[in-house]
Amino acid sequence: MKQLKTLLLAVAITASGVLAASNEDKKADSVVITEEIGKLLKDPSFLVDKDIVADVTLTLNKNNEIVVLSVDSNELYVENFIKSRLNYKELPSSFSTMEKTFKVPVRVVAGEE
Repeated sequence: MKQLKTLLLAVAITASGVLAASNEDKKADSVVITEEIGKLLKDPSFLVDKDIVADVTLTLNKNNEIVVLSVDSNELYVENFIKSRLNYKELPSSFSTMEKTFKVPVRVVAGEE
């Protein structure tokens, strides 16, 4: 009976370690995706005189490319800018995420002159 308890404890500890490791990988994946989106949206080709906020819904295809599903913004030029900069851009590493879609808030910040 004591061996059974020890075996169950070992299995529980191993399972919790695997779950914690997979959760850390998910956080690392989201950080990489966020950083890559930030790089791709750097230096807009239009004058930004006020901060602009947009909610971008995207997914990753089997080739590890970003596919923009929708951009929720009041400004059409911002929507076109985000789609042109992000659509079908390949990410630097592959992700094995179970999530199908991601909703990313994007803020285009007015530059100081």
